[in-house]
Amino acid sequence: MTASLDVVETTVTARRPLDVAMSLRPLQRGKGDPCHRRTADGAIWRTSVQKSGPVTYRLTQIDRHSVRCQAWGAGAHELAAGLGRLVGEHDECADFAPDHPILVEAHRRFPHLRLGRTDRVLEALVPAILEQRVHGIAAFASWRRLVWKFGAPAPGPAPDGMRLPPTADVWRRVPSWEFHRANVDPARSRTIVRCAQVADRLEKIVDLPREEANRRLMSIPGVGIWTAAEVSQRALGDPDALSVGDYHLAAMVGWSLLGKPLDDAGMVEYLAPLQPHRQRAVRLLEVSGQAVKPKFGPRTALVDHSWH
Repeated sequence: MTASLDVVETTVTARRPLDVAMSLRPLQRGKGDPCHRRTADGAIWRTSVQKSGPVTYRLTQIDRHSVRCQAWGAGAHELAAGLGRLVGEHDECADFAPDHPILVEAHRRFPHLRLGRTDRVLEALVPAILEQRVHGIAAFASWRRLVWKFGAPAPGPAPDGMRLPPTADVWRRVPSWEFHRANVDPARSRTIVRCAQVADRLEKIVDLPREEANRRLMSIPGVGIWTAAEVSQRALGDPDALSVGDYHLAAMVGWSLLGKPLDDAGMVEYLAPLQPHRQRAVRLLEVSGQAVKPKFGPRTALVDHSWH
């Protein structure tokens, strides 16, 4: 790790191939995410608030095994120290042995799929709450509006329009009418505030076993199995965190692997032999282009809560 002026630079070289864009793709909350940007040169820019303070960081792929990070802000050294975890350097899949031909082939074609972890719980939790029970397009719009209004400017030479994700202290103080204007209904806004009030306790789950971490997440009213899984995938890098309750996932898994839809119970039963790598199997379907779900009707209607 080297520091030059206000930039902290570090490089991670992994034993197995990695793909930083692929690993970080689940962190982006739609097009125009103020906390995530991919520029024309292929670099990925992100913002975060670490324990030590705010950070803007730029990731570039050097070769199949190496990633370079440039970071600015009070949290730069902390971010750089966790770079290996972020890009999935420690993600192990030696015991992942699918027998379905589609998964076998996807695993062969994408050995560089690595499941990273941010170690930042609230930064994964708030967007997941916004995505509860609404269309993703609407949730992403709510996220953009709230971050643009309440997120602080990103430190360093961040691309125009990038902001820091709001801190727990800020989320606790967002007025109810601002959530309303962002098209967030009272149930979700109350859950966000409730989580922000116990954020210090929630951030500690990164050091806990997976089952205990999920139990603590789901002890918060308004945080169920789907939301906990979405957080575990991103903040904890959990390769088994299956988003049970997702509007599309069970049917997608069924159509992709069996040629017919499944419900949640059927998906859980079918994927059970792949534990502890069920989320890895889902990601392989996605990145390989093998995720299939026929369209039988109109897209789910967007719900606008801001008019009343």
